[in-house]
Amino acid sequence: NNCLDIILHRRSIRRYQDRPIEREKTETLLQAALASPSSKHLNPWEFVVVEDKDMLCRMAGCRTYGSQMLKEAAAGIVICMDASQTDTWQCDGAIAAENILLCASDMGLGACWVQVYNREGAEELVRSVCKIPEQLHVLCIISLGYPNEEKRPINPEHLQYDKIHYGQY
Repeated sequence: NNCLDIILHRRSIRRYQDRPIEREKTETLLQAALASPSSKHLNPWEFVVVEDKDMLCRMAGCRTYGSQMLKEAAAGIVICMDASQTDTWQCDGAIAAENILLCASDMGLGACWVQVYNREGAEELVRSVCKIPEQLHVLCIISLGYPNEEKRPINPEHLQYDKIHYGQY
Protein backbone atom coordinates (compact mmCIF):
# COMPACT_ATOMS: atom_id res chain seq x y z
CA ASN A 1 0.00 0.00 0.00
CA ASN A 2 1.78 3.13 -1.23
CA CYS A 3 -0.07 5.52 1.10
CA LEU A 4 0.72 3.44 4.19
CA ASP A 5 4.35 3.14 3.05
CA ILE A 6 4.62 6.94 2.91
CA ILE A 7 3.12 7.21 6.41
CA LEU A 8 5.45 4.54 7.84
CA HIS A 9 8.52 6.20 6.28
CA ARG A 10 7.67 9.72 7.49
CA ARG A 11 9.88 10.50 10.47
CA SER A 12 10.77 13.73 12.24
CA ILE A 13 14.07 14.80 10.69
CA ARG A 14 16.03 17.43 12.62
CA ARG A 15 19.40 17.39 10.81
CA TYR A 16 19.74 18.85 7.35
CA GLN A 17 22.32 19.17 4.60
CA ASP A 18 23.49 22.65 3.62
CA ARG A 19 21.52 22.60 0.37
CA PRO A 20 18.56 24.66 -0.85
CA ILE A 21 15.21 23.15 -1.72
CA GLU A 22 14.16 23.54 -5.34
CA ARG A 23 11.29 25.99 -5.87
CA GLU A 24 9.19 23.29 -7.57
CA LYS A 25 9.36 21.12 -4.45
CA THR A 26 8.37 24.02 -2.22
CA GLU A 27 5.43 24.76 -4.53
CA THR A 28 4.36 21.09 -4.36
CA LEU A 29 4.42 21.22 -0.55
CA LEU A 30 2.25 24.33 -0.61
CA GLN A 31 -0.19 22.67 -3.02
CA ALA A 32 -0.45 19.75 -0.58
CA ALA A 33 -1.23 22.20 2.22
CA LEU A 34 -3.80 24.12 0.20
CA ALA A 35 -5.50 20.85 -0.85
CA SER A 36 -6.08 19.89 2.80
CA PRO A 37 -9.64 19.43 4.00
CA SER A 38 -10.98 21.90 6.56
CA SER A 39 -14.21 22.26 8.50
CA LYS A 40 -16.92 23.67 6.23
CA HIS A 41 -14.17 24.21 3.63
CA LEU A 42 -13.30 27.52 5.31
CA ASN A 43 -9.54 27.12 4.74
CA PRO A 44 -8.63 29.33 7.74
CA TRP A 45 -4.90 29.19 7.01
CA GLU A 46 -2.10 31.36 5.70
CA PHE A 47 1.38 30.00 4.95
CA VAL A 48 4.62 31.95 5.27
CA VAL A 49 7.61 30.37 3.51
CA VAL A 50 10.89 31.38 5.16
CA GLU A 51 14.15 30.62 3.33
CA ASP A 52 16.29 33.44 4.77
CA LYS A 53 18.95 31.94 7.08
CA ASP A 54 18.91 34.90 9.47
CA MET A 55 15.14 34.66 9.88
CA LEU A 56 15.34 30.88 10.39
CA CYS A 57 18.04 31.35 13.06
CA ARG A 58 15.95 33.97 14.84
CA MET A 59 12.89 31.70 14.76
CA ALA A 60 15.03 28.87 16.18
CA GLY A 61 15.00 30.88 19.42
CA CYS A 62 11.24 30.55 19.79
CA ARG A 63 11.66 27.54 22.08
CA THR A 64 14.34 26.44 24.54
CA TYR A 65 14.14 22.94 23.08
CA GLY A 66 12.43 21.66 19.97
CA SER A 67 13.19 24.47 17.52
CA GLN A 68 16.97 24.41 17.14
CA MET A 69 16.78 22.42 13.90
CA LEU A 70 15.60 25.60 12.17
CA LYS A 71 19.22 26.84 12.27
CA GLU A 72 20.19 24.08 9.81
CA ALA A 73 16.94 24.04 7.82
CA ALA A 74 16.82 25.13 4.19
CA ALA A 75 13.33 26.49 4.78
CA GLY A 76 10.47 26.70 7.20
CA ILE A 77 6.77 26.92 6.49
CA VAL A 78 4.98 28.91 9.17
CA ILE A 79 1.35 27.83 9.48
CA CYS A 80 -0.86 30.71 10.56
CA MET A 81 -4.52 30.25 11.43
CA ASP A 82 -7.52 32.56 11.67
CA ALA A 83 -9.41 31.47 14.79
CA SER A 84 -12.23 33.93 14.02
CA GLN A 85 -13.29 31.76 11.06
CA THR A 86 -13.81 28.48 12.90
CA ASP A 87 -13.42 26.81 16.28
CA THR A 88 -11.67 23.89 14.55
CA TRP A 89 -8.69 25.98 13.40
CA GLN A 90 -6.14 23.89 15.33
CA CYS A 91 -7.39 20.67 13.75
CA ASP A 92 -7.55 22.24 10.29
CA GLY A 93 -3.99 23.53 10.65
CA ALA A 94 -2.73 20.17 11.88
CA ILE A 95 -4.22 18.46 8.83
CA ALA A 96 -2.46 20.93 6.51
CA ALA A 97 0.79 20.41 8.43
CA GLU A 98 0.56 16.63 8.11
CA ASN A 99 -0.04 16.95 4.37
CA ILE A 100 3.18 18.98 4.14
CA LEU A 101 5.08 16.46 6.30
CA LEU A 102 3.92 13.45 4.27
CA CYS A 103 4.55 15.14 0.93
CA ALA A 104 8.03 16.26 2.04
CA SER A 105 8.94 12.72 3.06
CA ASP A 106 7.65 11.31 -0.21
CA MET A 107 9.86 13.79 -2.14
CA GLY A 108 13.00 12.84 -0.19
CA LEU A 109 12.96 15.89 2.06
CA GLY A 110 13.32 15.86 5.81
CA ALA A 111 10.80 17.76 7.88
CA CYS A 112 9.79 18.32 11.49
CA TRP A 113 6.85 20.00 13.24
CA VAL A 114 7.89 22.83 15.59
CA GLN A 115 5.05 23.64 17.99
CA VAL A 116 4.55 27.40 18.38
CA TYR A 117 0.97 27.99 19.54
CA ASN A 118 0.51 27.96 23.31
CA ARG A 119 4.27 27.96 23.97
CA GLU A 120 5.38 30.90 26.10
CA GLY A 121 6.83 33.69 23.98
CA ALA A 122 7.10 31.53 20.85
CA GLU A 123 4.13 32.94 18.99
CA GLU A 124 5.19 36.53 19.65
CA LEU A 125 8.73 35.90 18.43
CA VAL A 126 7.65 34.21 15.18
CA ARG A 127 4.96 36.86 14.65
CA SER A 128 7.63 39.55 14.98
CA VAL A 129 10.18 37.87 12.68
CA CYS A 130 7.62 37.17 9.93
CA LYS A 131 5.43 40.28 10.43
CA ILE A 132 2.32 38.15 10.94
CA PRO A 133 -0.89 40.11 11.65
CA GLU A 134 -2.25 40.02 15.21
CA GLN A 135 -5.54 38.38 14.24
CA LEU A 136 -3.73 35.20 13.14
CA HIS A 137 -2.44 32.50 15.47
CA VAL A 138 0.92 30.91 14.68
CA LEU A 139 0.20 27.20 15.04
CA CYS A 140 3.56 25.72 14.07
CA ILE A 141 6.57 25.85 11.80
CA ILE A 142 7.47 22.94 9.55
CA SER A 143 11.26 22.86 9.26
CA LEU A 144 12.46 21.51 5.92
CA GLY A 145 15.67 20.40 4.26
CA TYR A 146 17.50 17.53 2.66
CA PRO A 147 18.11 14.97 5.43
CA ASN A 148 21.50 14.70 7.07
CA GLU A 149 20.38 11.77 9.20
CA GLU A 150 18.68 8.47 8.52
CA LYS A 151 15.83 7.00 10.50
CA ARG A 152 14.30 3.61 9.98
CA PRO A 153 10.67 3.46 8.92
CA ILE A 154 8.14 2.59 11.58
CA ASN A 155 7.82 -1.18 11.91
CA PRO A 156 4.11 -2.13 11.72
CA GLU A 157 4.82 -4.99 14.14
CA HIS A 158 5.66 -2.41 16.83
CA LEU A 159 2.43 -0.43 16.54
CA GLN A 160 0.21 -0.36 19.63
CA TYR A 161 -2.67 -2.42 18.31
CA ASP A 162 -3.99 -2.80 21.88
CA LYS A 163 -5.20 0.81 21.60
CA ILE A 164 -7.77 -0.20 18.97
CA HIS A 165 -11.30 -1.03 20.13
CA TYR A 166 -14.22 -2.20 18.00
CA GLY A 167 -17.79 -1.33 18.90
CA GLN A 168 -17.00 -0.16 22.41
CA TYR A 169 -14.02 0.49 24.62
